[in-house]
Amino acid sequence: QLQLVESGGGLVQPGGSLRLSCVASGFTLDNYDIGWFRQAPGKEREGVSCISRGSAITYFADSVKGRFTISRDNAKNTVYLQMNSLKPEDTAVYYCAARRPGITIQRMCVMWNYYGMDYWGKGTPVTVSS
Repeated sequence: QLQLVESGGGLVQPGGSLRLSCVASGFTLDNYDIGWFRQAPGKEREGVSCISRGSAITYFADSVKGRFTISRDNAKNTVYLQMNSLKPEDTAVYYCAARRPGITIQRMCVMWNYYGMDYWGKGTPVTVSS
């Protein structure tokens, strides 16, 4: 069964950190560009950060630049999102998704709904609150 599974979400105080993981099963992640997306209650899903299959190219939404980093370990079939200096507005369900290369990383992150993604995880919730 081809699937992506996210983990690492939870409740954290403002200013705290979390590291999300996205593990693929049934297929090899190193053939795919990967993105992290989030959806807050009552809001549309948005691209947070994306990384190319070889890790050479990354993209970050303005709202998370300087606070989040994205990385991947293809040997472990895993992509990570390190989130530091978390704010209440980061509260959302975070999803990872995979897409075969063919468009720029920025387009994948920003226009995912137009171009489509090949696989989605079911999400992991992140709540930033005191």
